Amino acid sequence: MQLQSLQTQQSSFKRILLNTAWLLGGKGFGAVCGIAYLAILTRSLGLKDFGHFSLIFGTALALQGITGVQSWRTVVRYGTSHIHEEAWDRFGRLSMFCGLLDMLGAVAGCLIAFVAIYGFGEALDLNAAYVNEAFWFCCGMVWALVSAPTGVVRALHRFDSAVYVEATVPIGRVIAALLIWHFGATVGDFLLAWVLIDMLEAICYWVMARKLCPQSIKLRHLGEWRQALAENPGLIRFFLFSHVTVTLDAAVRFGPLLAVGGLVGTRAAGLYRLASQITQALGKLSMLLTRVVYAEVARAKVAIDAAEFRKLALRTSLAAAVAGAIVIFIALTAGETLLVWLGGEEFRGGAVILVPLAVAASLELASVAFEPVLHASSRAGQALIARGITLSILVTAILTVKDHGSVGIAWAVAFASGVGYLATAALTYRALHSPGPAAAAADQILT
Repeated sequence: MQLQSLQTQQSSFKRILLNTAWLLGGKGFGAVCGIAYLAILTRSLGLKDFGHFSLIFGTALALQGITGVQSWRTVVRYGTSHIHEEAWDRFGRLSMFCGLLDMLGAVAGCLIAFVAIYGFGEALDLNAAYVNEAFWFCCGMVWALVSAPTGVVRALHRFDSAVYVEATVPIGRVIAALLIWHFGATVGDFLLAWVLIDMLEAICYWVMARKLCPQSIKLRHLGEWRQALAENPGLIRFFLFSHVTVTLDAAVRFGPLLAVGGLVGTRAAGLYRLASQITQALGKLSMLLTRVVYAEVARAKVAIDAAEFRKLALRTSLAAAVAGAIVIFIALTAGETLLVWLGGEEFRGGAVILVPLAVAASLELASVAFEPVLHASSRAGQALIARGITLSILVTAILTVKDHGSVGIAWAVAFASGVGYLATAALTYRALHSPGPAAAAADQILT
């Protein structure tokens, strides 16, 4: 039994590496495309207009984080057992119920966008000429964030299929950027192109989910939401904890950019955004690993014992920590060169912002296994506590150093990320080394 458990743990880590390799292949291609369209954006718009684009885009991403329900986590968390048991009707009811949650989140996002754009546009230093465009862009982006079909693809461990779907965004943006650049670039043109491309990706994800699991993705399951709730006890509680956690994460991730726009100005927001884009690109592995690890941990918690479960989490965290160190090294040695190469000389000033943001990105990368472990151990509330601590520290730090401009805000992000990392690590260690739902579930499977 111990040998079987060890083999399962090793195969889990191998699947994490394999699925990450699939995503890296797609994201590697996407990163090349991203560099291309980002360079076109910055050079065709200039620092001031790129700042406006960044604030509008950052607002939309924040709204996606706040109102986008991230239902893929719920599909993976509860759908894994349905797939294991080949209960395709139950998996279908769960998936389509999560699709309904996506739609409710989009409606809420449009309402919040109206208040944010028309009520607080001046506070964000948003040009009045872009207010209407910003509102419709935000509405389109929250509708484009369909999460349930991505959960279906990930629960089925078809990360290879996800690569093809997600390639529509970088390809579409490069083509659109070249056309806009050729015919004369405006902020509105880029906003329209970006939202249409994201909506196309959302449609493609639903098509792919239907293709991979036609026995589950059926419209008739939309009316069976009560049965879905009955078949997945604790779903609403898990969903609410997960949603609030993601909302806090969005505030941590995109709040600093909006703070730079409101406290410092549009040009500073442009510098901050480009530096943030580079560190996000360098730390893209964090998002990829989260997708893979979340699905694999959900599978592993019902297949291996508690000791091997801890080893899987440790191996994943160590691999992610090495990748995080590489992110910091690249930012220190090549950060300024990347900024100038992408945006031109007027973006050179963003180099001092790049380093603290790289530190924050590396910490996020190193903590990639923490939240999936907490969720799989039925401790989603503790992940929420960790996010709340991080946000509280971030707000306090930004208010303390706001007179130091965008550089001070960037270091506030790094400091808050460090505190959040330590808090999440402590909670994860406690979850892994104390008797609880994870150990009980594993022991029940083995006996």
